Amino acid sequence: MRRLYFLLPGIESAKTIVDELLLARIEERHIHIAAADHHALSEAHLPEANLLQESDFVPAVERGLAIGGATGVVAGIAAITLGGVALAGGAILGIGLAGAGVGAWISGMIGVSAPSSRLKEFEAAIEKGNLMMMVDVPKSRVQEITDLVKSHHPEAVVEGTEPVIPAFP
Repeated sequence: MRRLYFLLPGIESAKTIVDELLLARIEERHIHIAAADHHALSEAHLPEANLLQESDFVPAVERGLAIGGATGVVAGIAAITLGGVALAGGAILGIGLAGAGVGAWISGMIGVSAPSSRLKEFEAAIEKGNLMMMVDVPKSRVQEITDLVKSHHPEAVVEGTEPVIPAFP
């Protein structure tokens, strides 16, 4: 999956684009809109971006898994070499997995409180009343959906594509 970013001037434009995306068989759960006024989005029945899209939770968890896992493996190896502890390879793996879990949990807690680094560059535009629409599409449909939005809505500014979207947000 790839995430497409579109900067939109207002609610009416967003409503029309959402309808067109639904007709193009993009599920509503793959459409997210970030706005300064969340109340206006809910009144217009538009899909709001949730905490996973508006925070750095997912990148933080990914970093925490990698760093925590590596730290756990190093700690396991250090316990064998320095401490003289007789551990099998399975114990090192277990310590590495425990480190990955703790790292993901701690960094996820930090990431959920940090605003999305990708949305941060559009913060001023969102505060002025613009909307940021994020659409998750299969890689094979990126060009099709981008062309659909550009051809019918010249007011929508295409702000790029995020390369890989994890399956769980």
